[in-house]
Amino acid sequence: MPTDTRSPHTTATGAPRPGGPGLLGDRTVSRVGYGAMQLARLRDDRGAAVALVRRAVELGVDHIDTAQFYGGGLVNDLLREALRPEDDVLVVSKVGAEPDPVGPHPFRPAQRPEQLRAGVEDNLRGLGVDRIPVVNLRRIDTGPGLRAEGDQAVDLDDQLAVMTAMRDEGKIGAIGLSSVTLDGLRRALPAGIVCVQNAYSLVARDDEDMLRLCAAEGIAWVPYFPLGSAVPSLPKVTDESAVRAAAESLGCTPSQVGLAWLLRHDPNLLLIPGTVTPDHLEANVAAGTVTLDDATLAALDAVPSRPAVIARG
Repeated sequence: MPTDTRSPHTTATGAPRPGGPGLLGDRTVSRVGYGAMQLARLRDDRGAAVALVRRAVELGVDHIDTAQFYGGGLVNDLLREALRPEDDVLVVSKVGAEPDPVGPHPFRPAQRPEQLRAGVEDNLRGLGVDRIPVVNLRRIDTGPGLRAEGDQAVDLDDQLAVMTAMRDEGKIGAIGLSSVTLDGLRRALPAGIVCVQNAYSLVARDDEDMLRLCAAEGIAWVPYFPLGSAVPSLPKVTDESAVRAAAESLGCTPSQVGLAWLLRHDPNLLLIPGTVTPDHLEANVAAGTVTLDDATLAALDAVPSRPAVIARG
């Protein structure tokens, strides 16, 4: 990647960066980005979906997380329509899964090297680009949901070999990892990893050692489920009394407190909260302006971390 020479404080469109500037590889991005998976919920209102992405760009979002398997290709198609070259948005995609409309989970593993290569090619076509700046390898070693079985239990080294080959071919710019263990990340470091996506929030901080390793190696930490989620196994940040008390004191929402805590917790951390409503989008972006004083931060830091109860299947 070429070194970024833009102002660290504004995006290419001139918008102030929500949450301030952060680094993803050699690229400066806004620390509050957007996770596009939920755009699939707007499949019956394409205009609303495109308008939501345009609004995100107006608000200073220039880091969008996606995958060709989101919505069976719909999400990438929407991004292709909504984004313009002059927006200079860093689109980060992923491979390692595919849609599963009849299974117990919305996605099924697609971990074999030939599936990873096919996934990159599908992303290139879906996004309408010749090169994807960053592609995350979605492992299934940890976190809620999928687990590998049979021929889907693929050695990480074999996967990294095909990912680095595609980087050498110019199909992808950089490699990230998702749902990876600490040992897996250590093994992958020689491949040049630029970001890690794991489930992580105020109430689910099992990966502190990995977060510290990422900070030491200059790897962006990009948590998914930053507030918990509808997944029953995950505790919800907004249920915590300390979070609710902080929200009342600060005049913001509990969700904004949870996101603000993440931004304060480590400067290496980037957010990609998802939504399908403009109001919620604006609230997520505004979380970047929430200031936590030392007393509030101490109360939030004292909230215990509780491991998720992972359902296998």
